Amino acid sequence: MATVNFKKMMIATDGSDCSRPAAEKGIELARLSGGTVYAVCVVSTTSLSMYMDYLSSAGMNPYWELIYEGLKKQAQQAVDYVKGLGEKKGIDVEAIVLEGDPADELIRYAEENGMDLIVMGTLGRTGIGRLLLGSVAGNVIRHSKVPVMVVRKKYKA
Repeated sequence: MATVNFKKMMIATDGSDCSRPAAEKGIELARLSGGTVYAVCVVSTTSLSMYMDYLSSAGMNPYWELIYEGLKKQAQQAVDYVKGLGEKKGIDVEAIVLEGDPADELIRYAEENGMDLIVMGTLGRTGIGRLLLGSVAGNVIRHSKVPVMVVRKKYKA
């Protein structure tokens, strides 16, 4: 039997239901390989920019800071969830919150920090749903030099 040799694994999370199975699989892989996990969540400044433009045009500038703080809080909760899973299994998990375009930042972080594997979830949408919403996982798979393991949660229409 071959040895699993993933010493530095990044679990990309957004706190959604589809990211939880990926977190569980990533933690189990880390347990089997004796690796360290880096739980990473990216606050999308692309989405934030859209909200800021809308609120500014509506004369509601003070609210964008509340939205931004809320997004950062959700991101911290997402990485803390992964950290909690790791603690239950005796796995070291470093929680990281980044800002920017999610796919770009995940790829950048993984490559700059020498990750052996990126683990992330996906809804598994197909057809028009995938086209309309895009896919962070799809962009990471297409552009990352680091291997990517995608754990799929079946999308129910």
